[in-house]
Amino acid sequence: MPTKTVEQKERVVVRFAGDSGDGMQLTGDRFTNATAVLGNDLATLPDFPAEIRAPAGTLAGVSAFQIHFASQDIVTPGDAPNVLIAMNPAALQTNLRDLEPNGTLIVNEDAFVDRNLEKAGYSTNPLDDGSLGGYRVYRVPMTSITVRATEGMGLTKKEAERSKNMFALGLLSWMYSRPTDVTTKWVEKKFNRKPDILRANLAAFRAGYNFGETTELFAHTYEVKPAPALPGTYRNIAGSTALAWGLVAASVRSGLPIFYSSYPITPASELLHELSRHKNFAVRTLQAEDEIAAIGAALGASFAGQLGVTGTSGPGLDLKQETISLAVALELPLIVVDVQRAGPSTGMPTKTEAADLLAALYGRHGESPLPVVAASTPANCFDTALEAARIAVKYRTPVILLSDTFLGNSSEPWRLPDVDGLPEIDPHFATQVNHDDGFMPYLRDENLARPWAVPGTPGLRHRIGGLEKEDVTGNISYEAENHERMTKLRAAKVAKIADDIPLLEVDDETGDAELLVLGWGSTFGAIRGSVRRTRRSGRKVAHAHLTHLNPWPRNIEGVLRRYRRVLIPEMNTGQLAMLVRARFLLDAESYTKVQGQPILAADMDEQITRRLTS
Repeated sequence: MPTKTVEQKERVVVRFAGDSGDGMQLTGDRFTNATAVLGNDLATLPDFPAEIRAPAGTLAGVSAFQIHFASQDIVTPGDAPNVLIAMNPAALQTNLRDLEPNGTLIVNEDAFVDRNLEKAGYSTNPLDDGSLGGYRVYRVPMTSITVRATEGMGLTKKEAERSKNMFALGLLSWMYSRPTDVTTKWVEKKFNRKPDILRANLAAFRAGYNFGETTELFAHTYEVKPAPALPGTYRNIAGSTALAWGLVAASVRSGLPIFYSSYPITPASELLHELSRHKNFAVRTLQAEDEIAAIGAALGASFAGQLGVTGTSGPGLDLKQETISLAVALELPLIVVDVQRAGPSTGMPTKTEAADLLAALYGRHGESPLPVVAASTPANCFDTALEAARIAVKYRTPVILLSDTFLGNSSEPWRLPDVDGLPEIDPHFATQVNHDDGFMPYLRDENLARPWAVPGTPGLRHRIGGLEKEDVTGNISYEAENHERMTKLRAAKVAKIADDIPLLEVDDETGDAELLVLGWGSTFGAIRGSVRRTRRSGRKVAHAHLTHLNPWPRNIEGVLRRYRRVLIPEMNTGQLAMLVRARFLLDAESYTKVQGQPILAADMDEQITRRLTS
């Protein structure tokens, strides 16, 4: 057996890529879990094909999973992979341009046959024509070794080949000193009712691990030490799971059962899947027949005294806007989660974008303002869901919570919070008549919120519906002055929330930076990573990030005017930048990216450096 050495690494970016049927998402997820157990900080970026059933071996069918893990705090899934595992020519063709120069390329050479090369657009075999000279290439016959490792297990050749992703996982687990028991226990649990598949996956995984250990191809393994972390219990969590758990936590803290109603839509469907697993927390889920029915049922649940929630993506938000307007008029709590994706129309359903900001703020007819909040990291989805519920219940208003495909699918370590320290949410239901002349459904409290009267409460009968209500009494009113008054009251209620949210915090190390980078949503990691690198090079730059997009924190204008230049990066064509310019008459500068991919720290490096040197 050849002698292997161990090389220390501070950080590594690995990308698994293959056909959509090759199990790359599962492979990446298992590698991520083993990495989390070791205590590395990590961030992931799954990349799904846009077509549901693209022909096998074609460029359209490539699926990838990237993980960045390190011995220090990190905030992005990495710009360029150091290691690319390509399971077929199409995966190589699609992902090679992202691999860093002289990066490690591990290919399943069994897949590089004429038919697959033709499908991927290669006229010659890149493993033989010298085109990969700028990389460290390792040709591994993954498929054939997997088939040999699973011989005698009662599987057909095709069934055995499906386990090649576990071979790749075993090889990378050896290469980066990942624990093997995490994976073997998962396989045993996952396939305990399919003993042949269980044995085949374990055999393939061990074959990959042993191949790395015994082959002369690889001279050494790599070690990435655990990252320092605050004391506590951690788990790896994806944004969609964190958001669902935040809603469950809001339910527990408010005592309101969750009613979640949605129509399946990528990439929001995982919320329905996750919430449906928590019936023990009195969560009720409904897969509705369409988007309009979904939000109608959720609003009906809110009227009945539950925490009504609905989730969707951009096309579904369009369809829900009329009922959101109804919720504005009814002044009832409602949470609308929008996991944004690339549009317009069907657009690119599996690709990320953040272009629904204006739709969230102004997408309804009439004057119908409502609060809008946005999550910034996968773990932050938990806190943002809690905040959306707090605002919705306290101010009796629908709230739109903006996430996106990148946040929903990506994962990172999350320190479990102290449950007792989570904010209290008091629904404060109306239980008795509130006026000498009877129950007045629009008699407002100090927050300008109206009473929430559960149907059937004795003496609290009142009208509902979309027609304009008379102030205080709730009677239907066509009076011009009343309509203007109610319009201004609803707007004032939303504006008043600014007194109840944190001030905008600025990360400005020295206090004398000339450039402020203002972000929102999932641009947080790229901005934070780039700001750190810029400071290490001796330049000064500040960073602020918005969670509350309506209303804005009350100190935002003062923050913006402190800096000579303000840069606003967005995954749209400049929606927040337009709003900042219009509101404050500031010459905010816009950097936009609408490619279906997240903004990278390298993108921000270029933009920040350009402004600091001009």
